[in-house]
Amino acid sequence: MRNPSEETLEDSPFEYTLSLIGGKWKMQIIYRLARVHTQRYGELKRSVPGITHKMLSMQLKELESSGLVSRKVFTQVPPKVEYELTDKGRTLMPVLDAMCNWGVANRS
Repeated sequence: MRNPSEETLEDSPFEYTLSLIGGKWKMQIIYRLARVHTQRYGELKRSVPGITHKMLSMQLKELESSGLVSRKVFTQVPPKVEYELTDKGRTLMPVLDAMCNWGVANRS
């Protein structure tokens, strides 16, 4: 095991976590999926103000590839796709809740 002082930022647990949830949109998507549990693409897009179709699509693909969000496709016409947090994704909720609590306590 390496000494923490020898650990590079790229190897750190902090950097790993940021690589999964960092950016403007990912935490908002995760938070909304946690509150509603399962959402269709259009519902999710409406619930995240200001996000573009391209950005939502890209962020959902990244969250899915990191194992935080699952995508379920229903073979019907018109096509139906639902998104929800995985068990791994749900483990982030205490972190996001703590951030919300901090915001409430420190908002001017």
